[in-house]
Amino acid sequence: MASTPEILNASASAIQLALAPAFLLTGIAGMLAVMTGRLARIIDRGRALAEGEIDPSMIKPGSIDDELRALDRRRHYSSVAITASTIAALLLCLVIAMLFLGVMIDAPLGSVVGALFAAAMLALIAGLAFFLREVHLAMQSIRIPDLKLD
Repeated sequence: MASTPEILNASASAIQLALAPAFLLTGIAGMLAVMTGRLARIIDRGRALAEGEIDPSMIKPGSIDDELRALDRRRHYSSVAITASTIAALLLCLVIAMLFLGVMIDAPLGSVVGALFAAAMLALIAGLAFFLREVHLAMQSIRIPDLKLD
């Protein structure tokens, strides 16, 4: 059985190792806040269009259906981005838990931690890719009215 100083040293080492994934987790939480904010705006715009709450003079005739389809595509990409990013966050939580579990039971979980971290990065890459696609769709559908400057 390991002595108390050895256990404390191992625990301190696990805490140090867990800092990087914890900071990454904080970054993902910030990204999720942005993604969910965008999703909320997409949903609000879709509801306003569907329920006729938008001034008809602000919309070209016949373009409501096109915009609703574009909003639905954006909603889909945004939802997938949120799902993938949340999976990345959950996998990072497992990485942190495995780091401590490895110390507590004195088990070599390095390969498990590595695999979980790699899976988290792949999920994060997927989430960012879908987020980027949603942003590009938003930029394609943006309408800036003609301004008449006299």
